[in-house]
Amino acid sequence: MQQAIERPGASMAGIDPHVAARMKVQNRFPTGLDIARYTAKIMRADMAAYDADPAAYTQSLGCWHGFIGQQKMIAIKKHFGTTKGRYLYLSGWMIAALRSEFGPLPDQSMHEKTSVPALIGELYTFLRQADARELGGLFRELDAAKAAGDAVATHRLLRQIDEHQTHVVPIIADIDAGFGNAEATYLLAKKMIEAGACAIQVENQVSDEKQCGHQDGKVTVPHEDFLQKIRAIRYAFLELGVEDGIIVARTDSLGAGLTKQIAFIREPGDLGDQYNAFLDCEEVDPADIGTGEVLVSREGRLLRPRRLPSNLYQFRPGTGEDRCVLDCITSLQNGADLLWIETEKPHIEQIAGMVDRIREVVPNAKLVYNNSPSFNWTLNFRQQVFDAWAAEGRDMTLYDRERLMSQHYDDSELGKEADERIRTFQADAAKRAGIFHHLITLPTYHTAALSTDNLAKRYFGEEGMLGYVKQVQREEIRQGIACVRHQNMAGSDIGDDHKEAFAGEAALKAGGEHNTMNQFAA
Repeated sequence: MQQAIERPGASMAGIDPHVAARMKVQNRFPTGLDIARYTAKIMRADMAAYDADPAAYTQSLGCWHGFIGQQKMIAIKKHFGTTKGRYLYLSGWMIAALRSEFGPLPDQSMHEKTSVPALIGELYTFLRQADARELGGLFRELDAAKAAGDAVATHRLLRQIDEHQTHVVPIIADIDAGFGNAEATYLLAKKMIEAGACAIQVENQVSDEKQCGHQDGKVTVPHEDFLQKIRAIRYAFLELGVEDGIIVARTDSLGAGLTKQIAFIREPGDLGDQYNAFLDCEEVDPADIGTGEVLVSREGRLLRPRRLPSNLYQFRPGTGEDRCVLDCITSLQNGADLLWIETEKPHIEQIAGMVDRIREVVPNAKLVYNNSPSFNWTLNFRQQVFDAWAAEGRDMTLYDRERLMSQHYDDSELGKEADERIRTFQADAAKRAGIFHHLITLPTYHTAALSTDNLAKRYFGEEGMLGYVKQVQREEIRQGIACVRHQNMAGSDIGDDHKEAFAGEAALKAGGEHNTMNQFAA
């Protein structure tokens, strides 16, 4: 910076090279593409580590606002000292429910597609601000140590600055079913990558009839249609110079009983033929063909696929797992890096059964798995324990399988065993079922509702202001939550540093003795 300021013709009088250097350190990632390239390498390294040791799985939590993502990373660094193995997840469900200009929407790709890259950019803006805030605090401590002549503290702080770990981590971003055809998918993927996304998740539902993976009415597309979108995303990564970009191919086939199209077939046994083989058909006599019917021929037989009034075609019942396996194998063979199998319950052996079959063809197949709030985890695992114990011949007369959600069972032997299985679910599934990344899609949607309900009950009730002070502020102070000094968190101290650099003694700074945030210095 000194050389840049003093070069001939620079005309930079009044610029302090130390301040300029510090500001550059505080903004390590000038563009979203810098972030995408950096975080893609992190994910690739983590995937290789998982291949070597399934205990090295990764995790993330869903975010619907930049502040939420920022606070997660600040909390992770505070409690664990490192962000390694911890990412953020950007959920299309939460964008639809919380970020659309139409108001709350169901997860059906009706929200503005531009809100997806906008949220990616917002998340990284807040994460970069967390870097600037943390480094700014270290710079202030460094200046104080130097002024006091404390060489030990100066050395320690310089080392902390040099080894500072950024809050910027990979984001797995949900592109739904691509918001249109393959060209639309490509264009949106570019916007997402330019905003910083290193990993894009795309699903095999039709884009115009898309449903939440945990609701009914899901409609899938033939494999070639899905592979076009995978290729479109790969081209977007390559065009923008993010060669390590990661594609997560999600299949909703387990819970999807419908398709909008009969696949095109080039030759018997090809991928289109395999897709059509799952259709629910009945053999017909040519003399019985009605007006406007759609027929397919297979092995010399004339078949009528079951077509609904919606003009959708039905798959044969019980074929969901077979379709999932085929979806996953073909996705990995055509450019996808990770898989996502949307299930109706968190059952390790169900997932592992499909992964075992996939790995017979693609040995290093890995999953991203949705630890969804759509599952009733308590009831599911208590029923799993009940069924396992019943199969062992244990006496189950103390338990009613249909009422296991009752608080009555919280301290029971069965309840405790179920809780232990929930606690170890991620580690167990990583080892047994090939799950590289565990995420919760909608955690902060639920935590915001729960904490707001508790605050409203207390504040508007008999506790009044004590309801806030006791349950919120006092806990922030005692747990060391940085946001208790909310002015600092919002960037007030960063702004003061800049004002001093820009205006010197004329700076009108906010952090003086009359700033009430000083009450929290202790």
